[in-house]
Amino acid sequence: MRIILADIKGRDGFVAKDTIAGGYGSRFRGTSWTTRFVERMLRIYNNLPSLQLGYLAAIFAQAGHEVVISRGELVAGDLALVLTSMVDFRNELGWAEAARQRFGMPVGFFGTFATYMPDVLVEHGHFVIQGEPEQAAMRLAQGEQLRGIIVSPPLQNLDELPFPRWDLFPRERFGHAVERPFWFTRRAFPILSSRSCPEFCTYCPHRIVASYRARSPENVLAEIEALCRRYGRVYLVFRDPIFTYDRERARRIAEGIVRRNLPVRFECETRLDDLDEELLRWLHRAGLRSVRFGVESVDALTLKRVGRRPIPPEHQREIVSLCRRKGIVTHAFYVLGFLTDTVETIRATIEYAVALNTTFALFKILTPYPGTPLYRQMARLITETDLEKFDGYTPTFRHPTLSREQLIFLLETAYSRFYVRPSWLWTYLRLPMSGWFERLLSRADAYAERRLLEIETALFPG
Repeated sequence: MRIILADIKGRDGFVAKDTIAGGYGSRFRGTSWTTRFVERMLRIYNNLPSLQLGYLAAIFAQAGHEVVISRGELVAGDLALVLTSMVDFRNELGWAEAARQRFGMPVGFFGTFATYMPDVLVEHGHFVIQGEPEQAAMRLAQGEQLRGIIVSPPLQNLDELPFPRWDLFPRERFGHAVERPFWFTRRAFPILSSRSCPEFCTYCPHRIVASYRARSPENVLAEIEALCRRYGRVYLVFRDPIFTYDRERARRIAEGIVRRNLPVRFECETRLDDLDEELLRWLHRAGLRSVRFGVESVDALTLKRVGRRPIPPEHQREIVSLCRRKGIVTHAFYVLGFLTDTVETIRATIEYAVALNTTFALFKILTPYPGTPLYRQMARLITETDLEKFDGYTPTFRHPTLSREQLIFLLETAYSRFYVRPSWLWTYLRLPMSGWFERLLSRADAYAERRLLEIETALFPG
């Protein structure tokens, strides 16, 4: 059979799918000049192929089928599988309808959106896969015809999966910024050494499809070694929500990279309390050059109320400082609009982000995703009926103390406050800083802060 695997390129803003927001995806639209800059930066920096498609390509190719990857082109085949997202599902449905009408081939849908919203999709295709798609794909690869809503149980032993077949993906379609500066890009490979998340944050959709499982260090190293044999020096993006959750496992992967002398650089996402100086030293020696982590809010009580374990600010500052000394890029994530948030607590979170001074900061508005405990808790507060607006940056609920306009303004303020600092650009570019110039940058930062405060005061009088 000729299998078409479709990851349709998003429309209107920067659309990221696959492992973003647990697979629901996100859409970032720049409205101010600062956020438009961030949108362009995201387009350059986060252009990675889909991990789910990589695994499905391997399953079908292993069974002897021809695999074609589509980013929106209508391609004839015997079967099409479409990766779905919440933020761009109408675009994906449009491609599926056009493919069915033109070629008459069966079309199936998969992904987190397909798992939790199958009724939205089922009339537009032949089947919808609920759950991790590999077991259903294995049935399709053996010639079984599926109809309706198909439950696909998660594989418990992830080492049994074939490695993703990135050689089947069009090379020119993807690029990823490597370390710094962000305008220098090359091909990078996503890699998933574990699935789901071991934490219990009520707002996070990463753990709602299946429970946490991890691959063995030997299996992960075998995949990295295979990539190095085919492509030489490679850059890897570990997409695990908490790569260093099992500290010993993370160290064994790092030691294996060093011992085998694998020519890699990589980045990962984790919690800062799952990092210490010794582990960070091993990871850096193995090739770690960028680390992402959630701060979310500076208010510990707010975090406890949504099931997130707070991390002491002093430990956060210590790890960020260690990364800075080792030349490791840091990305911090923040969430604005928790139900207990006020203007003052959000301002405090923004100021903490500035003081922590990570290389990058990403701010989002709290979003109640279907399937999460938060979605059930906030059911009466949800006002948005357009599912594509659940994009991580659009208010979708009635906040107890903040209006929709205020939430949007505070989000834009966060980006302006963080990035519209002369010192941010100077530090980012790693330019030398003398005493007199440091004082000049400090004055410029203070001026930018005053201007933002004047605008903010107009919206929040008193």
